[in-house]
Amino acid sequence: MNKLTLLTGSLLLLFGSAVLAEPHADAALTHAKEAVEHGKAGHSVVLVEHAETALDHAQKAAEAAKGDAKHHMHEAVTSLKEAIEHGKLEHADKATHSAEDAVEHLKAGNK
Repeated sequence: MNKLTLLTGSLLLLFGSAVLAEPHADAALTHAKEAVEHGKAGHSVVLVEHAETALDHAQKAAEAAKGDAKHHMHEAVTSLKEAIEHGKLEHADKATHSAEDAVEHLKAGNK
């Protein structure tokens, strides 16, 4: 009975972390897309707000991700940090480009 309990618990832990990662990756992608849209409109302040929310979710998704997805989530985190940095300096074009990079990595990491 103990072996069955251990096996079941291990499987739940393994699959549970993957299931928990997806909602964070989805939320990160949603907010990163919003950051891009506001950046294209020249709204640096709103871009930063969405990029910061996306960053929080992307970091949580990166913690739970495995393999290639983990790499893409880390790259998305880096791009979102750059978007925030440029957005705070009111460099909407550069911030938007970084947010677009984050969107691509989030899409690739969330397959």
